[in-house]
Amino acid sequence: MAKKSMIERERKRQRLVMTYKNKRDQLKQQIRETELFEEKLSIHRKLQLLPRDSSPTRLHNRCLLTGRPKGYFRDFGLSRHVLREMAHECLLPGVTKSSW
Repeated sequence: MAKKSMIERERKRQRLVMTYKNKRDQLKQQIRETELFEEKLSIHRKLQLLPRDSSPTRLHNRCLLTGRPKGYFRDFGLSRHVLREMAHECLLPGVTKSSW
């Protein structure tokens, strides 16, 4: 189980990304549309004044049950440990143990 503080930090980042998404998109669109270099720099400075954690690249996927950041499967939203346990207990439909 991940530390509660790390899980809460990730939730805080998700909230920040959602609140600043429109503003970030507008500023990036303005940068693409302007042709003068000085204007692009001024708009880029405005973009840099936004909180760092509002950037979507700072988000990290975590397991829904344990909060584990590594070994994450996007299709299920679970880490590899939990995925394996749930597959063995037949809790995931369509998932079978492979053998060759």
